[in-house]
Amino acid sequence: MAKLSTDELLEAFKEMTLIELSEFVKQFEETFEVTAAAPVAVAGAAPAAGGDAGGDAAAEQDEFDVILAAAGDKKIQVIKEVRALTSLGLKEAKDLVDGAPKPVLEKVDKDAANKAKEALEGAGATVELK
Repeated sequence: MAKLSTDELLEAFKEMTLIELSEFVKQFEETFEVTAAAPVAVAGAAPAAGGDAGGDAAAEQDEFDVILAAAGDKKIQVIKEVRALTSLGLKEAKDLVDGAPKPVLEKVDKDAANKAKEALEGAGATVELK
């Protein structure tokens, strides 16, 4: 096999998709037992751009859904908390609480999800974060 120059390798990489390049980096790391920190960071940014690099389980979740599992004994307090956390009116908040399990907030950051969970649990509800 003829040895490829750096320029030839770069041209070959330019023709690859991000998924193909990500798979190449993984195979390269396994073959040579090394870690390529910079290419992994670039490949890790690809799913954020809209692609799925094959279910990267090592990536930390940054968006959470706050799911109201059960209203508990203090239903009125839970309805008040749901209204405070969302822009729902009284009827919509009541319907959400009555129809539990339902999502209260979707795709929020970790801090907002934890604050919402604490507020709803403080009112007597059972809450899940997904």
